[in-house]
Amino acid sequence: MKKLAIASAVLSALVLTGTAHAYQAEVGASAAYLDPDNGGSGNAFGVNGTYYFNPVQTRNAPLAEAAFLDRASNVNAHATFADRGDVDDNTYGIGAEFYVPNSDFYVSGDISQNEVEVSTPLGKFDADTTYYAAEVGYLPAPGLLIAAGVKGYDNDNEDGVDPTLRAKYVTQLSNGKDINLEAGAAFGDLDEYNLAADYFIDKTLSIGADYYNNDLRDQSEFGINARKFFNQQVSLEGRVGFGEVGNNDYNSFGVAAKYRF
Repeated sequence: MKKLAIASAVLSALVLTGTAHAYQAEVGASAAYLDPDNGGSGNAFGVNGTYYFNPVQTRNAPLAEAAFLDRASNVNAHATFADRGDVDDNTYGIGAEFYVPNSDFYVSGDISQNEVEVSTPLGKFDADTTYYAAEVGYLPAPGLLIAAGVKGYDNDNEDGVDPTLRAKYVTQLSNGKDINLEAGAAFGDLDEYNLAADYFIDKTLSIGADYYNNDLRDQSEFGINARKFFNQQVSLEGRVGFGEVGNNDYNSFGVAAKYRF
């Protein structure tokens, strides 16, 4: 009886440990600076938030990937305000991710509105574009998502829709460290792809690199980043990017802070 009581106490402690740091929402703010070789520099500020339908259990996962590994369905929203001299560039968007209960299926969708205002000697000119995306996915193994869908855009001058494919994999290496690998592509008129990888020094600290290429805009960018959780709720991340649009090289610098509750 005494051994049974001890075992029950240990089990209860483990359960509490696994759920003590659950969170159901995350909000964040970001700031970025763009410095091109030609043309004026610019600043951008953003806010974002995510609400999870059920509390996210962090357990022994890397804190940055807790929601993905817990298959946490959510709704999210974001807004970015950029000022590049004579150009104001603002974006507002909402989205949702849904992991189908009692299955390995996943669906997601998002829509955003981009508003650009350009000041010229002849006056101000506006351009609004709506962007949207939807996908369905499957999780064939723990920590692995494969998804396919479409993404498109629509404005007063043109519109287009292209198929997409992406994959995300979070796993633990033989040395006990975790990694996150991501790859995505859009085909057709858009013709873009991206790659990203993060290595977790511990459950609270990661370093990573990413690459993005878009033939339609003739843009490519390579970046390095790091994210640190100071406790279960607060994190700070930074990124440096090295890119090119046409024949114009640029550097970008960004920081972001997030809070979970």
